Amino acid sequence: MEKYAIKAEKFFLRGGMMLTGYLIIEDGRFGEYSSEEPRGLTILDYSQQWIAPGLVDTHIHGFLGYDVMDNDPEGLNEISKGLLQCGVTSFLPTTLTSDVETLNQVTKMIAEHADQVGGAKIQGIFFEGPFFTEKHKGAQNPKYFSDPSLADFNHWQELANGQIKKIAIAPERVGAVEFTQAVTKQGVTVALAHSAATYQQAQAAVYAGASVFVHTYNGMSGLSHREPGMVGCALTTKETTAELICDGHHVHPVAANVLITVKGAAQVALITDCMRAGGMPEGNYQLGEFPVKVANGAARLAENGSLAGSVLQLLDGVKNVVAWELASVAEAFQMASLTPAESVNIADRCGSIEAGKPADFLVVTKELELLETFVDGQSMYRK
Repeated sequence: MEKYAIKAEKFFLRGGMMLTGYLIIEDGRFGEYSSEEPRGLTILDYSQQWIAPGLVDTHIHGFLGYDVMDNDPEGLNEISKGLLQCGVTSFLPTTLTSDVETLNQVTKMIAEHADQVGGAKIQGIFFEGPFFTEKHKGAQNPKYFSDPSLADFNHWQELANGQIKKIAIAPERVGAVEFTQAVTKQGVTVALAHSAATYQQAQAAVYAGASVFVHTYNGMSGLSHREPGMVGCALTTKETTAELICDGHHVHPVAANVLITVKGAAQVALITDCMRAGGMPEGNYQLGEFPVKVANGAARLAENGSLAGSVLQLLDGVKNVVAWELASVAEAFQMASLTPAESVNIADRCGSIEAGKPADFLVVTKELELLETFVDGQSMYRK
């Protein structure tokens, strides 16, 4: 049974930030933190660095040229390994709207290979679609849109061996409330997305159990003084979690500040919505069935210039939140680790540094540059 201690200048623990001290790692799990040097243990000395929880990306489609919808186990593995260089130690592979059979195949592939990847841990699946509406479709293909089907969902969940943790729907679709009630009773998070819903329609879904707003501000009816829309519902339902893409393209820093100020770090989850071009040179790519051009740090549909996912790396989102002075470093890390984990009910296995949990953590500089990524107490990436 391996046991050692980490020495660092600063630790971002579940209970708060702690200055210079020691964190025990035993058998791949976090032990106790102490200000006193433990005796008889190997000490990994990061005296000039900070220790942060491994990041949790609950909305990501691809990375390094690979996409979840490729239905390729090796591609899934490469995404997993590549995410370690982004500080991500847990993620939910995210599907796109497609035909039922393709979603069947992709779901089964992820479930069968989730435990075999060699990098960031697959903690479940996020189904983004196909129960959306067209006005705010983004890069989702409307020819596959339909009303929510509990029969289809249950079939996908069976193929997934129960690993679907979150599914996004448009709350104005016929049967959305009933679907939300049934799915949330199964312990699955229902999220709201790609929708022109009124405030009242979104609120009805929240009352039925929906608890996440997908990439808030994007792909949803906006806030106005006479119709608060989906954005208004996200802002005023305190118990819901709002996803946020902080790449400087999807959401203006002032709008991000409004969301974070109103909801707080415990209810805002930083995500990437990253597509296959993440970590790759700018140029021409594919997202689902649509050509995408990546230029100036943004991915856009070739046909109309609409944003098509992102190329954001999650640690860069953390840096942006701090640089834009929207939150403290501790809050920014919380929004990229514990908050997203809690939003999909996986916080028992990832998202924070606390005794007994898997020792997934990052070594970063004061400038938040990643130096090393640990998974289960083992160094898996070093810059």
